Amino acid sequence: MTVAIPVAIAVQRLAHAADMSLPKYQTPGSAGVDLLAAVKEPLVLVPGARALVPTGIAIALPSGYEAQVRPRSGLALKHGVTVLNAPGTIDSDYRGEVGVILINLGQEPFTIVPGERIAQMVVAPLSRIVWQSMGAALSETDRGAGGFGSTGTK
Repeated sequence: MTVAIPVAIAVQRLAHAADMSLPKYQTPGSAGVDLLAAVKEPLVLVPGARALVPTGIAIALPSGYEAQVRPRSGLALKHGVTVLNAPGTIDSDYRGEVGVILINLGQEPFTIVPGERIAQMVVAPLSRIVWQSMGAALSETDRGAGGFGSTGTK
């Protein structure tokens, strides 16, 4: 079982989702809650298409926290449907409806039905950057500036 620190988050169920359940963890070890599609009727995403899918909720994250909207692995593997701006970030000062930008990268049309689990949301504490100007050089490492595959594949 995941040991987690509870975070109280105020939630508002919006009128077009009044009959939907709130997002929930599917297993005791789940890191994220599943977000549901608050669409009135089925929405078809043809291959290559994207859509902003409403979830029917607005949240008030505490200061010092963010929420990340991430793809569901089953939708990605089975249908090629993913979150376009993954991870999408919800800031603590945002109070509008949580929306999920889905894209169909698969070969077949995908139908999103009302109440379908379309993404997951993970809440995490924030860190703030305090820049420390180093002038002309950073500290040395074995890797240095190597990137984009420089460490190999095996």
